[in-house]
Amino acid sequence: MIEIKSKREIELMREAGKILGEMHNRVGEKIKPGISTGELDEYAEKIMRKLGGFPSMKGLYDFPGCCCISVNEEVIHGIPDRRRILKEGDIVSIDTCTSFHGYNSDATRTWAVGNVSDDAKKIMKVCYDAFWKGAEQAVEGNHLNDICSTIGNYVESQGCGVITDYCGHGIGSEIHMDPEVPNYDLHRKGPKLCAGMVLAVEPMITLGSPEVHTGPNGWSVIPDDGSLSCHYENTILITENGPEILSLVN
Repeated sequence: MIEIKSKREIELMREAGKILGEMHNRVGEKIKPGISTGELDEYAEKIMRKLGGFPSMKGLYDFPGCCCISVNEEVIHGIPDRRRILKEGDIVSIDTCTSFHGYNSDATRTWAVGNVSDDAKKIMKVCYDAFWKGAEQAVEGNHLNDICSTIGNYVESQGCGVITDYCGHGIGSEIHMDPEVPNYDLHRKGPKLCAGMVLAVEPMITLGSPEVHTGPNGWSVIPDDGSLSCHYENTILITENGPEILSLVN
């Protein structure tokens, strides 16, 4: 069952989203060759707490960090580590959640580390554009598959692979709630979208095979062919006036 959030719940989620969006902006300013993913994780948690949020992903399912920080071929769930040093040409995604008085916001950004290849620029643009094309469909009266199919069809039209083993989700007092929000055509309408629903929409794509496996550390998800990957996500509130992106601060 998909929750319809109350006005109070929406206000708490807006605040969580502002904290998360600002945290991402500040962490993005720190990304450069020579910094470690462990340092980025520590800084993200520090900023999150300073702004009044709680790092709700830390310890979730026993995950060891505040953020999932995935580099290059890692799609999702990369473990932050002070020994993992970013270098020129890498791309790095930072995925985390902030809780504010018990209500969550979830967002991912993928950043270029210095100058990156044309392939890296391509996949980052396709992933970013796919999110926004999907978000445009998050309107009252549409159905869930309007979001899912729009994302998947666009990504495939650009020659990229759509990860099907993982998906977006509803969010609120818990991080993962109904419904699941896949990034591909469900070939059915799915639930009707109503004002007050909140969804975490998150394209996860590769330059090659969409088939993935879990790496040796038990967490990192990697394409079977080792191809470059990308992830972008925001928390979206469906309103009577269209989608409101809760986790984005300009």
